[in-house]
Amino acid sequence: MLSDILPTGFEIGVQYGRVKPGDTVAVVGAGPVGLAAIATAGLYGAATIIAVDLDANRLEKSREFGATNVVLSSDADWKEQVLALTDGQGVDVAIEAVGIPATFNMCTDIVRPGGNVANVGVHGKSVELHVENLWIQNINISMGLVNANTTPMLLKLVAQNKVPAEKFATHHFSFDQFLEAYDTFARAAETKALKVVITA
Repeated sequence: MLSDILPTGFEIGVQYGRVKPGDTVAVVGAGPVGLAAIATAGLYGAATIIAVDLDANRLEKSREFGATNVVLSSDADWKEQVLALTDGQGVDVAIEAVGIPATFNMCTDIVRPGGNVANVGVHGKSVELHVENLWIQNINISMGLVNANTTPMLLKLVAQNKVPAEKFATHHFSFDQFLEAYDTFARAAETKALKVVITA
């Protein structure tokens, strides 16, 4: 089913990100949700799309989805690398696509004054919001559960080959290979799996 392959990050340009033509966008997390956000940011006309992740393989994959620049977040100077791509101003839109406190804080660290932080990662722990530092920056923070109101548009974009949906299905298995499929997905960093597809 299409909804099982397409991550919710495709909704980012529609509902949360406020990406506009010419924007510089950073997507923190280059898993399926982050890659979907990268593709959507491109559809909305972002001039520069920076993928930030710990996994060099996923960063390389992000270029196929439209990332213009990549930054390895394990580098001690990752923040300086991002800021250098914006002439020190910060990004217009920072998209959090992981769901942990550290990556949310990374987004608030690199967004420019007046910019937008869009949280699409699903968080299982509380995140501190450092209002004492952020209040003067006039940033907008948006988040929310993705609903199905943009599905018709998404399906049209897939039909018109504007969304690279097929690139998410990196591994295919038959139903009798169920355990192998789960093992492949569990070792995604090693197997380079994005989404596994099991067919009967």
